[in-house]
Amino acid sequence: PFPPAKGQVKFLIVAVDHFTKWIEAEAVATISANNIQKFFWKNVITRFGIPYALVTDNGLQFTDRRFNEFFEELQIKHRVTSVEHPQSNGQAEATNKVILRELKRRLGKAKGEWHDHLHEIL
Repeated sequence: PFPPAKGQVKFLIVAVDHFTKWIEAEAVATISANNIQKFFWKNVITRFGIPYALVTDNGLQFTDRRFNEFFEELQIKHRVTSVEHPQSNGQAEATNKVILRELKRRLGKAKGEWHDHLHEIL
């Protein structure tokens, strides 16, 4: 988690398109299946359409029954990376590193303001 910012946000949801490398990201107070589903609907589906597949890690928010039912209804294939092989979601891992590096570089000691500068980095 990041240092708490306005609205007690301290987590980042990140989605990366495999082909175009387009990044969508949003700061949230909690990482929950409901927040992930809202993010995906608002930032991906309504803007770009229904994707063929989604690759995630195996966090509880991604293995939630309602979360998976949401994707089944939309006929989106959900693939989960292995705990032993997180590199299989390498694009997201690389994107996370870039976002972290840039936030640290731009903000220095103003850590609680990272949320305000997120979209400058994307």
